[in-house]
Amino acid sequence: MNILHPVILSGGSGSRLWPLSREAYPKQLLPLQTAQTMLQETVLRAMQLSSAQLAVAAPLLVCNEEHRFLVREQCQSAGYNPAAIYLEPTGRNTAPAIALAALHLAQGEHPDPEALMLVMPADHVIQNRQAFSTAVEQAAAAARHGKLVTFGIAPGYPETGYGYIRSGALLPALPGAAAVAQFVEKPDLERAKAFLLDGSYSWNSGMFLFTAGTYLQELERYRPDISQAITLAWQQRTTDLGFYRPDKAAFVQCPADSIDYAVMQATRQAAVVKADMGWSDVGSWESLWRLANRDDKGNAIHGDVLAINTTNSYLRAESRQVSVIGLDKVTVVETKDAVLVMHTDAAQDVKKVVEQLRLQGRSESLQNLRVYRPWGWYEEIDQGENFKVKRLQVNPGEKISLQLHHHRAEHWVVVCGKATVTVGDTVREVDVNQSVYIPLGDRHRLENRHDAILQLIEVQSGSYLGEDDIVRFEDKYQRHTQ
Repeated sequence: MNILHPVILSGGSGSRLWPLSREAYPKQLLPLQTAQTMLQETVLRAMQLSSAQLAVAAPLLVCNEEHRFLVREQCQSAGYNPAAIYLEPTGRNTAPAIALAALHLAQGEHPDPEALMLVMPADHVIQNRQAFSTAVEQAAAAARHGKLVTFGIAPGYPETGYGYIRSGALLPALPGAAAVAQFVEKPDLERAKAFLLDGSYSWNSGMFLFTAGTYLQELERYRPDISQAITLAWQQRTTDLGFYRPDKAAFVQCPADSIDYAVMQATRQAAVVKADMGWSDVGSWESLWRLANRDDKGNAIHGDVLAINTTNSYLRAESRQVSVIGLDKVTVVETKDAVLVMHTDAAQDVKKVVEQLRLQGRSESLQNLRVYRPWGWYEEIDQGENFKVKRLQVNPGEKISLQLHHHRAEHWVVVCGKATVTVGDTVREVDVNQSVYIPLGDRHRLENRHDAILQLIEVQSGSYLGEDDIVRFEDKYQRHTQ
């Protein structure tokens, strides 16, 4: 029986799904379709592939360093401990990211150049699991014959936002697999309509299956600069808290390129398995509207929304009541700190809003009001001159760093659970409805030593209330300390 190694890429920012998706908490970490997050759905989809032909190993993930604790926690919550999590010190696109996973499998602790890699972005939806499973088995057979297989999606409409693959001749003795005749860039509408009628074109899904050794061989053949840089970064890797860190200096020197350009469009071993698996890359609000259950007026509604004389729209309220009147083909998305209103046809322009916010230095481009940390999360409730109010949650067994602030004092009020609080040399237990004061400049720490969630209200007061006014002395998560 062959062993399949799921390789899940979780490095994207999902800016086209702003304001729900932010750089600090992107779409793959959100529950957009089901109660599970998109990352969890991807893990579960891969781990449920076992068949008579394939056994599935624990997933291997490549993600942004800032998301490492969230990624691991979400995998564990889905019931699976990752075999490895590699942290990218900066984004270098998919070719280097996949190479890290290939090196881990081909040259790591248990080297196996013939290891089958199923490469999947963490932010895709696949609704037909049986069709997906069949396609994976067909692709695995082709990969064992030295092919680098991409999955083509049978197009359901003339989409202009995807690249396309033109299938060539069927591969002998490899059912379901064909040679790749051509990769085609995103077409205009007329060409997309022609591709739909032609029948030999499929959407480029961005999912792949090949052996680790074949990928590394073809990467070295066509992009030796990427191969050599990423191999050096991998060889000089370090580990901390169970995460693998490629050498930062070497990784930064690695050229950025996608697997499509670096390998797939150059290799003579490219193959495609075409399938109708209910796939979407959830690349825009329009794609979410297409996937959603809609009412008899064509509206997809989430949350406390009242729609009057409104049709064919995606309407989402996260924190308050939203009313929409007399509109057609609009997207309205409300969060606690931002609201998006647009015509559905402008879905690809959301990135322009994010870019403008970034240029203006606005935090809304980066993070939500709720900010996740390794120990839990906090969210801002109110802010004014010389004060800020937050709600904090510390998960069972977790604790913030031992720290101090130069410019603010803090007052903590426990509203749920029991806190262990260190202030200076004093350690005390603080129960519900009790409070503690943290004077400016005093070392302090908040811990949850119990099995229940700890929540508290934090009131800050001082001349400067920025998050960078933190001096850490000890930190279990190995963040920067003095």
